[in-house]
Amino acid sequence: MSLYRGRFAPTPSGPLHFGSLIAALASFLDARQAGGEWLLRIEDIDPPRCPAGAADEIQRQLEAFGLQWDGPVLWQHARDDAYQAALERLTDQGLAYPCSCSRKQWRDHPIYPGWCRHGVRDPGKPLAWRLRSDRGLRPVVWQDRLFGEQRFDPARLGDVVLKRKDGLWAYQLAVVVDDADQGINNVVRGFDLLDNTPWQRQLQHALGAATPGYLHLPLIIGEGGQKLSKQNLAPALPTRDAAVRPLLHAALKALDQAPPETLATAPVTEQLAWAVEAWSVGRIQPRAERPLADNRVTAS
Repeated sequence: MSLYRGRFAPTPSGPLHFGSLIAALASFLDARQAGGEWLLRIEDIDPPRCPAGAADEIQRQLEAFGLQWDGPVLWQHARDDAYQAALERLTDQGLAYPCSCSRKQWRDHPIYPGWCRHGVRDPGKPLAWRLRSDRGLRPVVWQDRLFGEQRFDPARLGDVVLKRKDGLWAYQLAVVVDDADQGINNVVRGFDLLDNTPWQRQLQHALGAATPGYLHLPLIIGEGGQKLSKQNLAPALPTRDAAVRPLLHAALKALDQAPPETLATAPVTEQLAWAVEAWSVGRIQPRAERPLADNRVTAS
């Protein structure tokens, strides 16, 4: 069997919060228990969303929680050539096409209707590049490690954008190219990205990339019923050891790992040592969401 290679890939649009910790911690534990590598990728392909210093703060937060990554950090802003080569390969296969349409034009449709598949409707307008979801791998079927068999027809999800009109790369293409180039064979992330997987599986198939295993995690939901996120002003993770210890323990509880209460004040290294040994995906309840109120210690 090949060495387990996992990753945590935050967007530096702000500091990490409790929901981010759940994804980082689960992917870290999964990799470490398997004796594998855990890589850090900074997904900074959208500079307007990435304030100065945010990426450095993310790294400090991970270190405060004992989540030390292997090897150098991969920065997406330096990956333009790799993404362009992938787009050209997709274009040569007839799987990617330029599109002038705006969201306002197709707002009355549930998904983008593919108007530019056979030629750009408005050649004078800025162009995005889309994936032809009606070709290639269909249906997309995979076994999620928590939620079981997943089956999607990507054509019913629409032709996702690969490169935006402003020239910035879109998440779907970048994540597939980066996972392939880094040799990622296990992806652990939030349930909100589960329905992104069909497009990514299509792209992996078209680009001849290996398909990683997937584990999607329940999302942490705040008091207003929304996913904890930077957009919803979720509190930033602390870096002071006294605040980190109980929050790490709360994250293990949110992952249904049932850590002993005596661990709540233990050093981070001791908590992680216990957690790596005890890690069990089978303990996690397969639900799309978990209320933050389920945890005694919040991210405040």
